[in-house]
Amino acid sequence: MSRKPGPLTGIRILDAATFLAAPYAASQLSEYGAEVIKVEQPSGDWMRNIPPKRGEVSMWWKVIARNRQSVGLDLNAEEGREVFRKLVAESDIVIMNYRPKALKKWGLDFEDLVKVKKDIIFYHLTAFGAGPYHQRAGFARVAEAYAGLTNRTGFKDGPPVQSGYAMLGDGIAGIYGAFALMLALRQRDLTGDPQHIDLGIYEPILSMMEDMIVNYDVTGSRMERMGNSSPRWAPHGLFPTKDGLHAVIACSTEKLWQQLRALIGDPDLAKYDNQSALRVEERPDLEGKVADWTRSYTLPELVEICGKADLAIGPIFSAEEILKDPHIQARGSIISLPDEQTGTTVRMASPSGRFSGFEGTVRTLGPLVGEHTDEILSNLGHLTPDEIAALRSRGVIN
Repeated sequence: MSRKPGPLTGIRILDAATFLAAPYAASQLSEYGAEVIKVEQPSGDWMRNIPPKRGEVSMWWKVIARNRQSVGLDLNAEEGREVFRKLVAESDIVIMNYRPKALKKWGLDFEDLVKVKKDIIFYHLTAFGAGPYHQRAGFARVAEAYAGLTNRTGFKDGPPVQSGYAMLGDGIAGIYGAFALMLALRQRDLTGDPQHIDLGIYEPILSMMEDMIVNYDVTGSRMERMGNSSPRWAPHGLFPTKDGLHAVIACSTEKLWQQLRALIGDPDLAKYDNQSALRVEERPDLEGKVADWTRSYTLPELVEICGKADLAIGPIFSAEEILKDPHIQARGSIISLPDEQTGTTVRMASPSGRFSGFEGTVRTLGPLVGEHTDEILSNLGHLTPDEIAALRSRGVIN
């Protein structure tokens, strides 16, 4: 069966951002048909240096820069910015994460780009967004702390703990950025007006943790660290198994609790039926009894037993277990693409979700620096071979 064109086919994105959060939004849209042109400095994006590597080649770059064409272009030079404006005139979306004063100095902020393309969509991602802190530097770790996530991670008597994935905030901002771009595309199509998206990395994290603010508003509680427990439900968390591993069990409803209680078979636990507040109040004792029961099984046994009882349970996977899991394999959640540069293959997560009318695709791995410079400057920038050669001789392009 032939692949149907993705719903974003015909949308062109200039990804002139660096690092991970802002470009990740472009990656999401690229999987559904959008054309993405990566505009990077002639020396190459800094992320090209990040391991793991095969030889001198970053394989992570191959993943995060998927579905892109690369133009090596020096935005510090006025000649480079003039070329960039030519590309803006042929694009639908521009993605930037430079600080506002740099964009103003370069003449590449929203007001400038609207003069080049009257219906351009400009997505500007910074750590804090416009406001008193708009010039402050910041990355995912800073945003996670600022939005309250770090303060709630860790154990009660210990210090705050950062998320196990150093770019969690980047990923959340990238997914929200893709959503914001879809909204802007829809609004542009309805009105014909340009759109300016101003997003702080911390904002999607803060909105995701919506219980924190309302809880403080109502109770005055700061909702600080609770380790692996839940402030709302019990038993709910990590439980040990006979083979020294752990499973996640989540009893977030009365039905799930009673199913677990029946499986454990301890009549003394019946006092917790229809008593969700009591289960939370007596969490240490209750979850200790659940842990005593889970220790009598190996992890595979526990997952099997609880699964048959329709309980919400799952193992704690590393990359090794993810790659071996039959469900992940059956859904095609991991894909493998050949890499001509290293003569190897690269495995990565596939586009999320399955759709009836189209599918997400990863068509190409991250490109070489400037791999498509001549082609794009010729076709979209309308530059002649002599003009391209002159720019290259002056170090403006790669």
